[in-house]
Amino acid sequence: MSTLGYIIIFTLLGSVVSLIGGILLFIREKAVYKVAHLLASFAAGALLATAFIDLLPEAFEAAEHSGSDVNIFTWVLLGFLFFFLIERFIYWFHHHHSPEEHQKDQAVVPLIIFGDSIHNFIDGVAIAASFLVSVPLGIVTTFAVAAHEIPQEIGDFGVLLHKGLKKTKVLLINLLSSLAALVGAILTYNLGEVVEGYLPVFLAITAGFFIYIAASDLIPEIHSGERKGAAYLETLTLFLGVAAVWIAILLLEPLIAH
Repeated sequence: MSTLGYIIIFTLLGSVVSLIGGILLFIREKAVYKVAHLLASFAAGALLATAFIDLLPEAFEAAEHSGSDVNIFTWVLLGFLFFFLIERFIYWFHHHHSPEEHQKDQAVVPLIIFGDSIHNFIDGVAIAASFLVSVPLGIVTTFAVAAHEIPQEIGDFGVLLHKGLKKTKVLLINLLSSLAALVGAILTYNLGEVVEGYLPVFLAITAGFFIYIAASDLIPEIHSGERKGAAYLETLTLFLGVAAVWIAILLLEPLIAH
């Protein structure tokens, strides 16, 4: 299969998987909210593992292979700060808050749609850039993206439903928003020659993006929750996220050559 084929299939797959949590919310709302914090814990572990075990080593390898003197850690920091600025100045939240908190803001619906579309677009860029390095890296990155999108989509669906939107309209909005990931992925692929020259930078920025989401959104949410007896389970789930990525890397590397 061509690289473009992998990019399209896995970007769409990641988008579909990310909507699962929101769709389940239609069926069992209370049950889904009860496990949302565990999904956030798993996602935090998956994002951190992908950043430190896969993306950063690949960034260093790509820089060495190209003979570039790129300072990887500088670009990780810039990626981290860039996404902080997006959240801070464009009012882009990852929506890991309760519907009650969001209802205080009258403009929350358009903000969710706008923020989610930007987020999905960047996810698509990250997935495509990873596949331009290797298929295994692309698959692991897609897995990490889908993992952190599931709890986010639960929040998105929940807020939109509590704002009075019909289920069919909520699903349509999120489906259309998820297509932004495909747009970002295809755009990145079509700029392949330009992107390939800066792959170490793209990978480092993506690592900074993943670290930011885990450290600023997901982990604080885990710590702030007052759920009796859940601390050990949340901790275990976070480590399971790390283990899942580590195992995926071990299994994929021998099967699919760079």
